[in-house]
Amino acid sequence: MGITTEHSQVQQLLESHFGQFEPELISKLAEHCVIRDFEADQQLMRPGQYFKSTMLIVEGSVKIYREDQDGGEFFMYHLGAGDACALSMICATREEQSQISAKAIEPSKALLVPIALMDELMTGYKTWYYFVLETYRSRFEELLEVVDSIAFKSMDERIEFYLKNQRKLSHSDELPLTHQQIATDMNSSREVISRLLKKMEQRGMVRLGRNTITILF
Repeated sequence: MGITTEHSQVQQLLESHFGQFEPELISKLAEHCVIRDFEADQQLMRPGQYFKSTMLIVEGSVKIYREDQDGGEFFMYHLGAGDACALSMICATREEQSQISAKAIEPSKALLVPIALMDELMTGYKTWYYFVLETYRSRFEELLEVVDSIAFKSMDERIEFYLKNQRKLSHSDELPLTHQQIATDMNSSREVISRLLKKMEQRGMVRLGRNTITILF
């Protein structure tokens, strides 16, 4: 792929998903960003990794989570088109190791922004500065929602909250989810999740299919 072609593609992706950026910023990013494609289940970040760039998601969906020593997962939040990972921005800027994991949950595409640009972008482009602040705020609020869900809600309420977030992310009532995927994200067991989903189906809240859940509420 020629440089001119990729430059044009990056610019189009930025204009489509980050229209709040000023034209000069889009031109600057288009000169330096690289397009990266990820397959479903491919790792984007791992604990202990140093970042050479931060990512702007332009297609698909990415799960951000923590892993314990036994491989258990604690779901934090999802990223979709138009989002960036605040934690990767912090680690990239401060040249610190990642403390989180990230995985594409469907075929996804991202623009990689070199860390060498971060100081210039923050001081030279107001729309980037405000975008970073908004990214920090949004991710912090999402983490608070997760903490509140765990601390103050029953498992029934937590799974309802989880499904609503999945619907918001996918823009669809039909979710391609297995019971095990939900159990992993919610740090629970498949048996518990299956029992709760069955109760929800009996109450007319969801319709369960083979590896799909249709939200009816």
